[in-house]
Amino acid sequence: MKQFLALLLLVSIIACNNDKKGYSISGDAKNVEDGKMVYLSELDSNNQPVKKDSTVIKDGKFSMDLPEVSQSNLSILDIEGINGKVIFISENDPIDFKIYKDSIQATEVTGGDENKVFFTYLSHLKDLNKKVMKLRMKGREIMTTSRDTAKLAELGQEEGALKDNDMTYKKKLVKENPDKFVSVLVLTDMANVGAPVSEVKELYETLTPEVQNTSIGKNLKDNIDKRNAVEVGSKAPNFTAPNPEGKEISLNESLGKVTLIDFWAAWCKPCRAENPNVVRIYEKYHDKGFNIIGVSLDRENQKDQWTQAIADDNLTWNQVSNLKFWQDPIAQQYGVRAIPAQFILDENGVIVAKNLRGDELEAKIKQMLEK
Repeated sequence: MKQFLALLLLVSIIACNNDKKGYSISGDAKNVEDGKMVYLSELDSNNQPVKKDSTVIKDGKFSMDLPEVSQSNLSILDIEGINGKVIFISENDPIDFKIYKDSIQATEVTGGDENKVFFTYLSHLKDLNKKVMKLRMKGREIMTTSRDTAKLAELGQEEGALKDNDMTYKKKLVKENPDKFVSVLVLTDMANVGAPVSEVKELYETLTPEVQNTSIGKNLKDNIDKRNAVEVGSKAPNFTAPNPEGKEISLNESLGKVTLIDFWAAWCKPCRAENPNVVRIYEKYHDKGFNIIGVSLDRENQKDQWTQAIADDNLTWNQVSNLKFWQDPIAQQYGVRAIPAQFILDENGVIVAKNLRGDELEAKIKQMLEK
C-alpha cells in the first residue's frame, strides 16, 4: 500500500496526554551505553529529514529543551548505534521516550494531543496491514494448492472491504481533527492510494489555516492542484519530450479527433500485454481520426530496450521518453504512479476518460469518433 506513513508502521508506540506545556523531549535509555548521541530531525519542504538538535545519553537518560514550535511537524529521533528510528510529531508539550535498545519498534512515547492522535492512526495502519498481509498469505497458499477461484475472489472482496473501512476511518479522523497536523498526513495517504481528488480537496478545505500552511500541507495542496489539472473534464496539459531519434514531439502536435496518451515502459509486463490490443484499435480507427502518443518510463540506460520494444510490439505512433523512470516530468505532471496508464482526449484536448482497457477502450473510442 502506497501510504505516506508506510515506513512508520515499524513503530509501535503508545501515546497519552500531558498537561505541561513547552516543547521538550526526554528519554529513558537504560540499555544504551552512556556517551551515545541522540539526534532530532524534522522533515523539510521536500520531505527530507534535516537535523535540528542533538544531545548525549548520560546515566541512561537524555533530554532536550527546544524552542516552541509555531507549526507541528513530522519529527525523527535517531540514537547512535541503534538501527531504526522513532517517529513522532513536534508539539508544544513535553514528549517522553522509553527506548528499548534491542527493539526500537517497541519504544513507548508519551506526549500531547497531536501525538495521541498520531499514534492512534499508526496503530490503525499497523492493524490494517496485518490483516491485508494475512489475506494475501492465504491467497498465495490457495494459488500453490487448489487454485480455487471462488476462494480467491472471496479473499479479494475481504481485502476490498478492509480498504473501504480504512478510507472511512481516514475521513472520520480528518473530520474530527481539522486542527491536527496528523490530518494532513492522513489526507496525503488518501491521495497516494488514489482517493478521488474531489474528496481529498473537500476535506483539505476543512483544515485550519495553520495545518494547511505546514510544509506537508502546502505539498498536499500542490498535489491536489496537479491532480485537478488532469481530472476528467480538464484540458490535458501540453508536454514536449524527445522521440527515439531525439526529435522533440509535443502532445499538441499529436492530437487527433480522439487521442490516447499511453504511459508505458519496456519493462512493464502488463503494458506489453496490453500493447497488441492498443495496436489493433489504432490500426482500426487511425484513419478515422484516432491518434496515440506513447510516453515511456524507461530508465536512462534502457534506451535500447525501449526502442526494441517499440519495434517488437509494432508501435507505429509517436513515442517519447525522458528516460527518467518514475522521475519522468510528464508522469509527475499527470500524477501517474502506476502503469499502464491512459488518458483519452477529445478533439479539443479535453480529458474524457482514463485507464480504459480492452473492449472498454475500443467502445469509448468508437463512440467518440461516431459523434
